[in-house]
Amino acid sequence: MNIVLQFTAEEEAKALPILLRHSPGTVLANRTYVVEHSAAAALQDAGIKFRKMIPHLNMTLAEEDPIGERI
Repeated sequence: MNIVLQFTAEEEAKALPILLRHSPGTVLANRTYVVEHSAAAALQDAGIKFRKMIPHLNMTLAEEDPIGERI
């Protein structure tokens, strides 16, 4: 499972060594990264602070439609 994270400049500097070792993630603009759950857990274990970003869905979902499942 992938997670979108955003760092401050200071926290990003501390996170980079862990990210480079841990996950083949994607780097986006504004210190935003898409990483695997295990990488986010390693960052938390190291005491690095980050903000989890929640992507906005451009469609409405019925209550019975599970997120992440093919429709």
